[in-house]
Amino acid sequence: MKEWVSIMSKNFTFPHIKVMYPTAPLQPYTPAGGHMSNVWFDRADINPNVPEKVESLAKIETEVKKLIKLENDAGIPSNRIIVGGFSMGGSLTFHTAYRWDRNLAAAFVFSSFLNEKSLVFDDLKNSPSGSLPPFLQLHGDSDEMVYLKWGQQTYNQLKELGVKGEFVILERLGHSINKRGMARIKDFIDKYLPENE
Repeated sequence: MKEWVSIMSKNFTFPHIKVMYPTAPLQPYTPAGGHMSNVWFDRADINPNVPEKVESLAKIETEVKKLIKLENDAGIPSNRIIVGGFSMGGSLTFHTAYRWDRNLAAAFVFSSFLNEKSLVFDDLKNSPSGSLPPFLQLHGDSDEMVYLKWGQQTYNQLKELGVKGEFVILERLGHSINKRGMARIKDFIDKYLPENE
């Protein structure tokens, strides 16, 4: 992802921010026939209608919380951290920002969705918070892996549950990132983590 981002955005750097690109663990992945894959968590299928694999999400929750705690221990509070991701990384971002650490500065996702009965929605319904991280959601209108309507449904459900965000449709874009989208993300990061704070 780091190489991909550097191709799409020559200036995706911030003098006052450390940008991290963690790698998903190698584990069996059901949609790939159970073969070992670098994925954040397992899924029954790439489809919003199936239930989430709760045990798999619980395992990665521990790892994500460790990553955030390392930054906290180094003197960076959660409200100075933005999380983001592409595809499954975006799905993980939703869990991180709206289940595991609601004190984050903001969150962004690219070509991502949540299952219709996601734990994220349950947690937001059952434990409403006065302050939730704002988010930016980008999606290509030609995405044939994660359909645009899945992303829109996720966005609408989050909005109904009190999350403030923006949904941006990128024309003629499939399941990929692009320069226009990365420019929007850079502006978003600059807005929520300004250099002068």
